[in-house]
Amino acid sequence: MKITDMIVTPIAFTDPPLLNAAGLHAPYALRIIIDIRTDENINGVGEIAGGSAALDGLAKAKSFLMGMDPFERNKIRLAIEKGFSEVKDTLNTGYAPKNVANRMYSAINIALLDIIGKAVERPVCDVIGGRVRDKIDFSAYLFYKYEGAGGEYGLGGHDPSASGWHKFKEGRFLSPDEIVEEAKAMCGEFGFKSLKLKGGVFEPQVECDTIIALSKAFGKDVPLRIDPNACWTLDTSIRYGKMLEPYLEYYEDPCKGQEAMAELAKHVSIPRATNMCTTSFDEIPSGYTLGSEDIILADPHYWGGIEATMQLGKICSTFNRKLSMHSNSHLGISLMAMAHLGVACPEICYAMDTHYPWQKEEIIKGGRIQFEDGAIRVSNEPGLGVELDYEMLEKLHQNYLRCGITERNDEIEMQKVVPGWKFSEHVF
Repeated sequence: MKITDMIVTPIAFTDPPLLNAAGLHAPYALRIIIDIRTDENINGVGEIAGGSAALDGLAKAKSFLMGMDPFERNKIRLAIEKGFSEVKDTLNTGYAPKNVANRMYSAINIALLDIIGKAVERPVCDVIGGRVRDKIDFSAYLFYKYEGAGGEYGLGGHDPSASGWHKFKEGRFLSPDEIVEEAKAMCGEFGFKSLKLKGGVFEPQVECDTIIALSKAFGKDVPLRIDPNACWTLDTSIRYGKMLEPYLEYYEDPCKGQEAMAELAKHVSIPRATNMCTTSFDEIPSGYTLGSEDIILADPHYWGGIEATMQLGKICSTFNRKLSMHSNSHLGISLMAMAHLGVACPEICYAMDTHYPWQKEEIIKGGRIQFEDGAIRVSNEPGLGVELDYEMLEKLHQNYLRCGITERNDEIEMQKVVPGWKFSEHVF
């Protein structure tokens, strides 16, 4: 089997006005869909975060794939790593060259495994070692949010066709009580059994009050997490960490960097999780030496694909680290890639993150993927178990061409609401 083509399609899909430490989500989120074709008429799909740098990178990566056998993943990965060894300045990604290669290879790896699963008529989870569970739990991802539907309706607007959860989520959620109502609605719709609050938005006391309100509303049996996205100082992280000790399952990136997170451990007993201070294999030795985290929140889209994340699981086990999964705005290809990894990786021991409830559109046949009591059950269908809906893919590509957004920039979006707002000054 030989690779004959890789079609790269940038898309934009509706994203509500969600708040985070970096600012405000734009009305559309960007994603890139790749569709790898072979001479045996088997194709595989992948999905990564959008933006011009990623588009340029995938255009470069394509040249390393043509004529290659999809089974030769190590050979393909090495070719991409070599080809991207000097690309930091030319692609302007802000990542080290090796991490640029990991990002490009991640989507390709997912698509290659999709091809292989289809070729051998087995699901991806079987290809990477076999499932250790039939379904994987996800956590409700709670955001402070301005009123509005996103997309063409923007801030303050409402989609007249929305119903159920998608209608409810257009509301305003800015206070502790409003976040409790958001959590109840999301859990009622999707069955989630743990809650994560995206923090770093308001004064830390407000966010701690929100966690306490959630604990009172849901009880001690529902695990809680908070993620201030490293915009709290170490002193703030210690002060409010002590306040939150009775309530949190883990404390995600309250402060910035491995050294600060390690110092935090001397003062606060909550397990520390990260997807910011330890984000690559190169950073694991210093993280271990310092003791900066207890839990690594991996993401196959950034660590180099599904198989690399499986390897990370073994490393975490070796160095007494726990493993779970980070998320960004995504659609069904990414959700199923995460689910296959989740059911196959023994080391994953927490409900995983997902933004999926906040998204409305879908580019796979059959429409949106359904949660079962807060979990995704992985079927025995070959590959990822999904196929592209090319009509919807084209529709969301046209969204991309129309919306004018080519890069994610939450700071610019926030300045439309709060003139002069600066991410660099947003530290508590």
